Amino acid sequence: MTFASPTSAAAAPGVAAPRRASAAFMLAHPAHAIALGFGSGLSPFAPGTVGTLWGWMSFLVLMPWLSAAQMGLLIAAGALVGWWACTTTARNLRVADPGAIVWDEIVAFWLVLWLAMPMGLMGQIVAFALFRFFDAAKPGPVGWADSLFKGFGWRGGWGILFDDFVAAFCTLLVIALWRFFA
Repeated sequence: MTFASPTSAAAAPGVAAPRRASAAFMLAHPAHAIALGFGSGLSPFAPGTVGTLWGWMSFLVLMPWLSAAQMGLLIAAGALVGWWACTTTARNLRVADPGAIVWDEIVAFWLVLWLAMPMGLMGQIVAFALFRFFDAAKPGPVGWADSLFKGFGWRGGWGILFDDFVAAFCTLLVIALWRFFA
């Protein structure tokens, strides 16, 4: 069964047509499983939102078991492993920035929660909504970051992650201003 068609039609010149992400594709390589958010990126509707929800829930599950420093190390390792996974998966899908790749949303939202916690449920909902806004609408610096690293290879793999880290920074900035003026 096939899910979540790639959203970017930017296939490399001279390369075969883009592939579609599927459960079989995800299970064919560990990088695919990571980049596709262990299946959350296969959602036929709003895979980025579903990936962010997966990141939120997994953060809440991990939080009681990890210290703040361990969570920070997990996020750093997740960014590095994600760089490899996103690079490999985009190349294998033959699409520069496929919508099914959601590891970027997961690790970036982990960063938001790690730096903004403790927050109650309403604060987490606001953080989620802000992050999804910045990631999807790509205003200002997020749009700039999205256009900075394009293509296939390590540069493109970093680009998949980079705009989400900028979206996380923008989310954290709004939260910090909200807390300062509240």
